Parts: sequence; C-alpha cells; structure tokens
Amino acid sequence: MSETKPTIIVLKGDQTGQELLDEALRVIDPSVTRCDVDFEFYDLSLENRRATKNGVVREAATRILETGLGIKAATITPGNPDDVGSPNALLRELVDGQVILRTGRRIPKITPIAGVNAPIAVVRMAVDGEYSEKAWREGEGLDEVAWSTRKLSRRTCRAVAEFTFRYAKRTNATVFGGPKYTVSPIYEGMFQEELEAASKRYPDVEYNPQLIDATYALLLETSGESLVIPALNRDGDNLSDLVLKMFGTIAGAESTILSFDENFEVKTAVTEAPHGTAPSLQGKNIANPMAMILAGAAILRYVKRDEANRASRAIYESVLEAVQSGIRTTDLGGQSSTTAFTDEVIRRVQGKLEVWESLGQ
Repeated sequence: MSETKPTIIVLKGDQTGQELLDEALRVIDPSVTRCDVDFEFYDLSLENRRATKNGVVREAATRILETGLGIKAATITPGNPDDVGSPNALLRELVDGQVILRTGRRIPKITPIAGVNAPIAVVRMAVDGEYSEKAWREGEGLDEVAWSTRKLSRRTCRAVAEFTFRYAKRTNATVFGGPKYTVSPIYEGMFQEELEAASKRYPDVEYNPQLIDATYALLLETSGESLVIPALNRDGDNLSDLVLKMFGTIAGAESTILSFDENFEVKTAVTEAPHGTAPSLQGKNIANPMAMILAGAAILRYVKRDEANRASRAIYESVLEAVQSGIRTTDLGGQSSTTAFTDEVIRRVQGKLEVWESLGQ
C-alpha cells in the first residue's frame, strides 16, 4: 500500500444497498475491530453519477488504485443505454479488475441444496467476453442478423488461471470445471491452455477439468469436496449466483474484485455484496446484511496487518455463529431485523477480540 495508514475507499450506493453498507461500516469501525484504518467516501448513487457524468466513479477508482482497498454498496444500473450505465463495469475497467471471487459456504442451521457442504469458490473472469463485446445488426425482417465480436486476452486468462490454482492451494481445494473449449477451440481454448499450464506449475493442486455444461450438472452431485471453479466472464456470472443460492441465499457471501501486479500478486481489492439494491426492502429494516458485513470482513484481509487479519476472522466467525444461535433475518426463516443482526455481530466481534487479547493471540 502506498499510504502509511491504510485507507479504505467507501463507495456509497442506492436504496437498500446503501442501508446495508451502513451496517457493514458499523462492524468494521475501528472502535469495534481495534484496527486503525481510515475511510474515504465517494457517492456512487445514481443521482450523483448522473450529476457528475460518472466523474465520481473515475475519482473513486483513482483513489482505489492509490490505496489498494475499496468497499462498495449495491448500485442501480439504469436500463437506458444512453444513461450512465453500470458503475460496476466501469469501476472494474478503471482499476484493471481481472478476477471476481465469490465463495459459497455452509450457513449454520440452513439446509443447502443437493447436500452440498464444503465451500465452492467461483473465480470469474472480470473482463473481456460478452460484457465488452461490440455488437450490431444487419438486414431487415426475418433476414435481420445480429453480430458480435468478443475478445479474450492471454494476460487475463493467465491471471485467472494463476489465481485459481494459488487460491485452491491455499484453501486445500480441487480446481474443477472449465470452458467449453471443444466448441470454441480458438477463443475459449486460450483459457483452457492457461488452466492446463497452471496445473503443471502447481502439481500438488488436484485438477479436475470439466466442460462448463458438465460443471453445472456435476455441481448437483458434489458434497464433501472443496472446489474452486475458474470461469469466463458470463459463465462465472451465472455460476456464482447458482453456487451462492445452493447454500441457501445469495445474501450469504461476499464478492471481491481483484487486480494483480506483474507477478500476479493482489494489487487492489474491492469488496461488495453480490445482490442488488432490493428497493422493495428499503426502509423496512428486514434485509439480510450478511453479505455486506462479510464484504467488510473480506476487505480487512487485504489490509495486510495482523490486527486486520484478526478482526476479519472475528467478523467471519461472528456472522456465522450469530446465524447458528438463531439470530436470522426473514429470508433465512428468522425474525431478526437488519440492525439487530448487526448488533449481535458487533457484540460477538468485540467479545472475541477481547478474549483473544487475554490469551495473547
């Protein structure tokens, strides 16, 4: 990090997304975590993005590149193509985000789908593919044809493959799945080549390559094996929503955007909840804050200080223990309010850190 004191860039959002960010900030406040960090705020609400013509997104991205740390609320993406567009796509481009990491994990006392128990991480390519395609149409009536061009860079493929195998090694997991390179040997084949090369660099990591369609089918049969699934941009978008829902709720895990240096070490990290702004829940104090609070825990992992790592672990444990003890929002079959769940997490985090300090940990 370029600054002596870590600074987390906070990207404010819309509707319930902003309300849940407020809850996460309550948890990662230094008075709770004992981790001395600064917060710097940028308003990425739809209103302000329109007012600044996305200038605020560019300013925030510049600061994230300087500090290496960001946490983002859910934001509205307008449907009109002539409007300000998706801040997520623009932010990923500006910080050179290459990977989106989402990990589904067992939520205590919540029955997962298909008997899945062990964590499943989806390493999604954050750029290239359909999300940056050039598309056009020609002709009229039934003779009208839609065309598109996509690109896939060797550098991005290598970054995703390298991170996948490093993450699998660190978490003692199997690298599972892959692209449909048999149908697209030139385009998707490039990604497959990098996965195979990475498997040779990490021979101690178990590698079980599968085509993307077989990956979907076999996920329904997995149970006790931790998996890391590398995926192209759109495949990863679809897979990550499926995987999180397999564990009970899309609000049960965080999402992390990562960029890398020339040695494929993490250079910047931006964490967020994978769900949207949930306008129907705004102001009702019933939305599940788990994913956003875990996004706070995740960004502390990248602060690279011992006290930040302890705080991150304490938050992860406290969130899951709160659910295990019966403190759940309505989407998980409970009756807890948003703020009450956060209060319980804060109580547990403070208790853990005090006990660990007494034990000299």
